Amino acid sequence: MTEFRSSVRGIYNFTKGLVVISGMATLACSTALAQDTIPWRHGIAMHGKPALPADYTHLPYANPEAPKGGRLSLGVQGTLDSLNSFALKGAWTSARGMKERQMGSFILESLLLRTNDEAFTLYAHLAEAVRMPDERNWIEFRLNPAAKFSNGDPLTVEDIIFSLETIRDHGRPPYARWYGKVVKFEKTGAHSVRLHFKDGSDRELPLLIALAPIFNSRTTDRETFGNTTLTPPIGTGPYIFSKIDPGRRTTYSRRDDYWAKDLPQKIGFDNFDEVTVDYFRDYNTLQEAFRKGDTEALIYQDPGLWASAGNFPAFEEGKVVRDEFVRGIPPNLNGIAFNTRRTLFSDKCVRQALGMLLDFRWINRTLFNGLYKRTNGYWDNSELSSIGRPASELEKKLLAPFPGAVDDEVLAGTWRPSEGDGSGRDRKVLRDALNLFKQAGYKLDQGKLINAETGEQFVFEVLVRVQEEEKVALALQRTAKLLGIEFSVRMVDAAQFEERRASFDFDALFSTWFTSLSPGGEQYARWSSEAADVKNSRNIVGAKEPAIDALIDELVAARSKEEFVAAVRAFDRVLISGFYAIPLYHTPAEWVARWTSVEHPAKSPLYGMQFDNWWHAPKE
Repeated sequence: MTEFRSSVRGIYNFTKGLVVISGMATLACSTALAQDTIPWRHGIAMHGKPALPADYTHLPYANPEAPKGGRLSLGVQGTLDSLNSFALKGAWTSARGMKERQMGSFILESLLLRTNDEAFTLYAHLAEAVRMPDERNWIEFRLNPAAKFSNGDPLTVEDIIFSLETIRDHGRPPYARWYGKVVKFEKTGAHSVRLHFKDGSDRELPLLIALAPIFNSRTTDRETFGNTTLTPPIGTGPYIFSKIDPGRRTTYSRRDDYWAKDLPQKIGFDNFDEVTVDYFRDYNTLQEAFRKGDTEALIYQDPGLWASAGNFPAFEEGKVVRDEFVRGIPPNLNGIAFNTRRTLFSDKCVRQALGMLLDFRWINRTLFNGLYKRTNGYWDNSELSSIGRPASELEKKLLAPFPGAVDDEVLAGTWRPSEGDGSGRDRKVLRDALNLFKQAGYKLDQGKLINAETGEQFVFEVLVRVQEEEKVALALQRTAKLLGIEFSVRMVDAAQFEERRASFDFDALFSTWFTSLSPGGEQYARWSSEAADVKNSRNIVGAKEPAIDALIDELVAARSKEEFVAAVRAFDRVLISGFYAIPLYHTPAEWVARWTSVEHPAKSPLYGMQFDNWWHAPKE
């Protein structure tokens, strides 16, 4: 009987095991079936759906009738010592135009292509279709079988995996951080790959992955990827390097066999047979090159130069014209950044007081013909800005764990940068600034602002690289001297400026924070505590604020438009309240002068003008 019971128990356990295994198999099949029901699409958007239908014929800011041929000569201020902007070394001095919005993606491309006429929408490119679940814990790409590199090699799933792993292991932040979040690479077919993430908390991550530069795994050395190099990478883009003159010039030649030239996302783009980019140490030399016709287009940042941009014969003869491109996104924030790693600038009151000493009205009137507008926050002129808006209940909830991170005026939406009376020596502003310095432990003694404990005078250096920055710094210097502050203004060349910025070897310098309507993962590199002490990171000011870290997490994880807008506005308030920089000014439009030998579409995209949809237009 005992043996019989044991046999029955064994049969029962065996049967139970089969049921468990069967249940697990059923669950796995159900999960796989659920994944297979997710449809393939022609594009994806950060919030909402793509604006263009699957059968769109061309992007709205391209001219489908643009002629092919001719040559475009461009000039930029800076230098050239590398062909890899995705590695730490040479990141700030790498070739322009390899993969960027305004110049073009001449060499390197990504799985999906970002349209510049929507906040953050991507359309099929190297991948002919894409799909991902609502949870966004994975994304799958189906490669276009026609895609190939400039040397004829076909694009493979292995190239995708190789590119992400290589930048993850040898690239610079923020790219290494983004691509390091892929927990599993799954080859789902001969031309398809699925990338798995730990979870779907980072809602932007799948889109950032889709924009990764794709390298040829057969011609790229993984181990030396982090070094500077002048060896041209083999990409899938519409051009190849035909000439490289280190420090001076790169020349791109259009490929006749470019695989995507007839696809809708590239109709009207990449129209020139040849594009040259010349590098100039200073802006004056660049401007003279433009006036002589050595470069065919010039972007102006200085209102004074823009006002006089037509004072040369070619303009008077109608060979040069001026264009203004109005953008639909927040202006970039240009400001004087404080290095909070330095004891002198570790106190918020000090940073706030120095910001009050900038008399924008005087500077704008006397230096810039009144053409600039004052920048207030980090997302001005958009729904993402906190300026002029009291904090919503959702914002207050996000900020509740961080009392004191936002000033009362900023929370109420009533804060604005200090406005002097235009004299450059507004007594009320000077008194208010001095009171803040006193709160930080300083006092005015015999015409010098000194530390009340040590007796040391408040002394620092502002690093500048161009004349406009120098003029503004000198104006601030004159006002600061009225409070006994002594600071020097040091002009350095582009290479030294980048070296000192990358190594955080500065007190204060002029910096630009680029904006968009879809801020996300890039904010970690710009503002997170983790990036503050990483050399070459873009956290220039060295911010280490828990509220910043938490709000970046929130805006990246936001599932709805309401949640996203609230997170960005709260983030804006914390950045403003930290007084990490003195916000300066912005142009009301993009100012570009060009020779009439080149032309551009009538419609400018939301993010502003770009050169890769221009074309050659010789005049008879």
